[in-house]
Amino acid sequence: MVEAGQVKPRVSRAERARATRRRIVAAAAAQFVAHGYGPTRLDQVAEQAGVAVQTVYFHFGNKRTLLKEALDVAAVGDDDPVPLLDRPWVQEIRQETDPARIIALWLATGRVILDRIAPLMRVVRGATGTDPEVAAQWDANQAQTRLAHGLLAELLAGRGALKPGLTVELARDIAFVHGNAETYLQFTDVCRWTADEWQERTAAVLTAALVAPSG
Repeated sequence: MVEAGQVKPRVSRAERARATRRRIVAAAAAQFVAHGYGPTRLDQVAEQAGVAVQTVYFHFGNKRTLLKEALDVAAVGDDDPVPLLDRPWVQEIRQETDPARIIALWLATGRVILDRIAPLMRVVRGATGTDPEVAAQWDANQAQTRLAHGLLAELLAGRGALKPGLTVELARDIAFVHGNAETYLQFTDVCRWTADEWQERTAAVLTAALVAPSG
Protein backbone atom coordinates (compact mmCIF):
# COMPACT_ATOMS: atom_id res chain seq x y z
CA MET A 1 0.00 0.00 0.00
CA VAL A 2 1.35 3.43 -0.98
CA GLU A 3 0.90 6.01 1.81
CA ALA A 4 0.18 9.67 1.22
CA GLY A 5 3.24 11.53 0.06
CA GLN A 6 5.02 8.42 -1.14
CA VAL A 7 5.86 7.90 -4.79
CA LYS A 8 4.37 4.75 -6.25
CA PRO A 9 7.12 2.48 -7.55
CA ARG A 10 7.40 2.54 -11.32
CA VAL A 11 6.72 -0.68 -13.14
CA SER A 12 9.20 -1.37 -15.90
CA ARG A 13 8.17 -2.12 -19.46
CA ALA A 14 9.51 -5.67 -19.07
CA GLU A 15 7.41 -6.21 -15.94
CA ARG A 16 4.30 -4.93 -17.68
CA ALA A 17 4.96 -7.19 -20.65
CA ARG A 18 5.44 -10.19 -18.38
CA ALA A 19 2.20 -9.42 -16.54
CA THR A 20 0.40 -9.21 -19.88
CA ARG A 21 1.83 -12.56 -20.97
CA ARG A 22 0.68 -14.11 -17.70
CA ARG A 23 -2.87 -12.86 -18.22
CA ILE A 24 -2.92 -14.16 -21.77
CA VAL A 25 -1.61 -17.59 -20.77
CA ALA A 26 -4.11 -17.88 -17.92
CA ALA A 27 -6.95 -16.86 -20.21
CA ALA A 28 -5.82 -19.30 -22.90
CA ALA A 29 -5.66 -22.18 -20.42
CA ALA A 30 -9.17 -21.38 -19.22
CA GLN A 31 -10.50 -21.20 -22.79
CA PHE A 32 -8.81 -24.45 -23.85
CA VAL A 33 -10.23 -26.31 -20.86
CA ALA A 34 -13.70 -24.83 -21.29
CA HIS A 35 -14.04 -25.18 -25.07
CA GLY A 36 -11.30 -27.48 -26.37
CA TYR A 37 -8.37 -26.60 -28.56
CA GLY A 38 -10.10 -26.38 -31.93
CA PRO A 39 -13.06 -24.17 -30.96
CA THR A 40 -10.93 -21.75 -28.91
CA ARG A 41 -10.30 -18.51 -30.78
CA LEU A 42 -7.56 -16.04 -30.01
CA ASP A 43 -10.03 -13.17 -29.92
CA GLN A 44 -11.79 -15.00 -27.05
CA VAL A 45 -8.48 -15.35 -25.26
CA ALA A 46 -7.75 -11.66 -25.81
CA GLU A 47 -11.15 -10.63 -24.48
CA GLN A 48 -10.76 -12.70 -21.29
CA ALA A 49 -7.20 -11.39 -20.80
CA GLY A 50 -8.33 -7.79 -21.31
CA VAL A 51 -6.01 -7.12 -24.25
CA ALA A 52 -6.30 -6.57 -27.97
CA VAL A 53 -6.07 -9.68 -30.14
CA GLN A 54 -3.03 -8.11 -31.81
CA THR A 55 -1.31 -8.26 -28.43
CA VAL A 56 -1.88 -12.01 -28.27
CA TYR A 57 -0.37 -12.41 -31.73
CA PHE A 58 2.55 -10.14 -30.79
CA HIS A 59 3.50 -12.23 -27.75
CA PHE A 60 2.74 -15.74 -29.05
CA GLY A 61 2.23 -15.65 -32.81
CA ASN A 62 -0.29 -18.48 -33.02
CA LYS A 63 -2.54 -20.77 -31.00
CA ARG A 64 -0.13 -23.71 -30.99
CA THR A 65 2.59 -21.62 -29.32
CA LEU A 66 0.07 -20.39 -26.80
CA LEU A 67 -0.95 -23.97 -25.96
CA LYS A 68 2.70 -24.93 -25.47
CA GLU A 69 3.24 -21.96 -23.14
CA ALA A 70 0.13 -22.84 -21.14
CA LEU A 71 1.40 -26.42 -20.75
CA ASP A 72 4.88 -25.24 -19.75
CA VAL A 73 3.52 -22.88 -17.10
CA ALA A 74 1.20 -25.57 -15.76
CA ALA A 75 4.10 -28.02 -15.55
CA VAL A 76 6.37 -25.83 -13.43
CA GLY A 77 3.74 -23.67 -11.75
CA ASP A 78 5.06 -20.29 -12.88
CA ASP A 79 6.68 -18.47 -15.79
CA ASP A 80 10.16 -18.14 -14.29
CA PRO A 81 12.87 -19.08 -16.82
CA VAL A 82 14.07 -22.02 -14.73
CA PRO A 83 13.92 -25.52 -16.30
CA LEU A 84 11.84 -28.14 -14.49
CA LEU A 85 14.84 -30.24 -13.52
CA ASP A 86 16.69 -27.24 -12.09
CA ARG A 87 13.96 -26.54 -9.55
CA PRO A 88 14.54 -26.79 -5.76
CA TRP A 89 12.47 -29.99 -5.44
CA VAL A 90 14.93 -31.75 -7.73
CA GLN A 91 17.85 -30.63 -5.59
CA GLU A 92 16.10 -32.13 -2.55
CA ILE A 93 15.72 -35.44 -4.34
CA ARG A 94 19.36 -35.38 -5.46
CA GLN A 95 20.42 -35.18 -1.81
CA GLU A 96 18.29 -38.15 -0.72
CA THR A 97 20.08 -41.47 -0.24
CA ASP A 98 17.19 -43.87 0.42
CA PRO A 99 15.89 -45.31 -2.91
CA ALA A 100 12.29 -45.70 -1.75
CA ARG A 101 12.33 -42.15 -0.46
CA ILE A 102 13.70 -40.91 -3.81
CA ILE A 103 10.73 -42.49 -5.58
CA ALA A 104 8.27 -41.16 -2.99
CA LEU A 105 9.60 -37.61 -3.32
CA TRP A 106 9.58 -37.84 -7.12
CA LEU A 107 5.95 -38.92 -7.18
CA ALA A 108 4.88 -36.38 -4.56
CA THR A 109 6.03 -33.57 -6.83
CA GLY A 110 4.86 -35.45 -9.92
CA ARG A 111 1.38 -35.62 -8.44
CA VAL A 112 1.37 -31.81 -7.89
CA ILE A 113 2.50 -31.26 -11.49
CA LEU A 114 -0.06 -33.67 -12.88
CA ASP A 115 -2.84 -32.07 -10.84
CA ARG A 116 -1.99 -28.74 -12.51
CA ILE A 117 -1.46 -30.03 -16.01
CA ALA A 118 -4.18 -32.72 -16.22
CA PRO A 119 -7.01 -30.39 -17.36
CA LEU A 120 -4.93 -29.21 -20.31
CA MET A 121 -3.65 -32.69 -21.10
CA ARG A 122 -7.24 -33.92 -21.36
CA VAL A 123 -7.77 -31.24 -24.00
CA VAL A 124 -4.61 -32.22 -25.86
CA ARG A 125 -5.33 -35.95 -25.70
CA GLY A 126 -8.88 -35.42 -26.96
CA ALA A 127 -7.72 -33.50 -30.03
CA THR A 128 -4.74 -35.62 -31.11
CA GLY A 129 -6.80 -37.60 -33.63
CA THR A 130 -8.12 -34.57 -35.47
CA ASP A 131 -5.48 -31.85 -35.14
CA PRO A 132 -1.88 -32.53 -36.27
CA GLU A 133 -0.57 -29.56 -34.29
CA VAL A 134 -2.04 -30.87 -31.07
CA ALA A 135 -0.81 -34.39 -31.84
CA ALA A 136 2.70 -32.98 -32.25
CA GLN A 137 2.39 -31.18 -28.92
CA TRP A 138 1.27 -34.41 -27.21
CA ASP A 139 4.25 -36.27 -28.69
CA ALA A 140 6.63 -33.50 -27.59
CA ASN A 141 5.24 -33.56 -24.05
CA GLN A 142 5.58 -37.34 -23.86
CA ALA A 143 9.19 -37.16 -25.10
CA GLN A 144 10.05 -34.49 -22.52
CA THR A 145 8.45 -36.49 -19.73
CA ARG A 146 10.32 -39.65 -20.74
CA LEU A 147 13.57 -37.69 -20.72
CA ALA A 148 12.80 -36.30 -17.26
CA HIS A 149 12.23 -39.79 -15.88
CA GLY A 150 15.76 -40.60 -16.95
CA LEU A 151 16.92 -38.49 -14.01
CA LEU A 152 14.99 -40.69 -11.58
CA ALA A 153 16.59 -43.79 -13.07
CA GLU A 154 20.05 -42.19 -12.91
CA LEU A 155 19.59 -41.27 -9.25
CA LEU A 156 18.61 -44.82 -8.37
CA ALA A 157 21.52 -46.21 -10.37
CA GLY A 158 23.88 -43.78 -8.66
CA ARG A 159 22.84 -45.24 -5.29
CA GLY A 160 23.47 -48.76 -6.59
CA ALA A 161 19.78 -49.42 -6.02
CA LEU A 162 18.55 -50.72 -9.39
CA LYS A 163 17.48 -54.34 -9.58
CA PRO A 164 20.04 -56.66 -11.18
CA GLY A 165 19.64 -56.70 -14.95
CA LEU A 166 17.94 -53.30 -15.12
CA THR A 167 19.70 -50.69 -17.23
CA VAL A 168 19.17 -46.99 -16.64
CA GLU A 169 17.30 -46.82 -19.95
CA LEU A 170 14.94 -49.64 -19.05
CA ALA A 171 14.34 -48.22 -15.58
CA ARG A 172 13.62 -44.83 -17.16
CA ASP A 173 11.01 -46.33 -19.47
CA ILE A 174 9.30 -48.28 -16.69
CA ALA A 175 9.12 -45.13 -14.55
CA PHE A 176 7.89 -43.06 -17.49
CA VAL A 177 5.08 -45.44 -18.40
CA HIS A 178 3.79 -45.48 -14.83
CA GLY A 179 4.30 -41.80 -14.09
CA ASN A 180 3.33 -39.91 -17.24
CA ALA A 181 0.18 -37.90 -17.86
CA GLU A 182 -1.46 -40.51 -20.07
CA THR A 183 -1.29 -43.17 -17.35
CA TYR A 184 -2.32 -40.67 -14.68
CA LEU A 185 -5.42 -39.74 -16.69
CA GLN A 186 -6.29 -43.40 -17.23
CA PHE A 187 -6.13 -44.11 -13.52
CA THR A 188 -7.93 -40.96 -12.37
CA ASP A 189 -10.48 -40.58 -15.19
CA VAL A 190 -11.22 -44.19 -16.11
CA CYS A 191 -10.35 -46.16 -12.97
CA ARG A 192 -11.54 -43.34 -10.69
CA TRP A 193 -8.47 -43.41 -8.48
CA THR A 194 -7.93 -40.35 -6.35
CA ALA A 195 -4.67 -38.47 -6.70
CA ASP A 196 -3.64 -39.82 -3.28
CA GLU A 197 -4.29 -43.38 -4.44
CA TRP A 198 -2.35 -42.82 -7.65
CA GLN A 199 0.63 -41.47 -5.74
CA GLU A 200 0.67 -44.23 -3.12
CA ARG A 201 0.08 -47.12 -5.52
CA THR A 202 2.50 -45.88 -8.17
CA ALA A 203 5.20 -45.46 -5.53
CA ALA A 204 4.65 -49.07 -4.45
CA VAL A 205 4.73 -50.34 -8.04
CA LEU A 206 7.89 -48.43 -8.97
CA THR A 207 9.70 -49.40 -5.79
CA ALA A 208 8.90 -53.07 -6.43
CA ALA A 209 9.81 -52.85 -10.12
CA LEU A 210 13.01 -50.82 -9.90
CA VAL A 211 14.66 -51.18 -6.50
CA ALA A 212 16.82 -54.16 -5.57
CA PRO A 213 15.74 -55.84 -2.32
CA SER A 214 17.92 -54.80 0.61
CA GLY A 215 20.00 -57.39 2.34
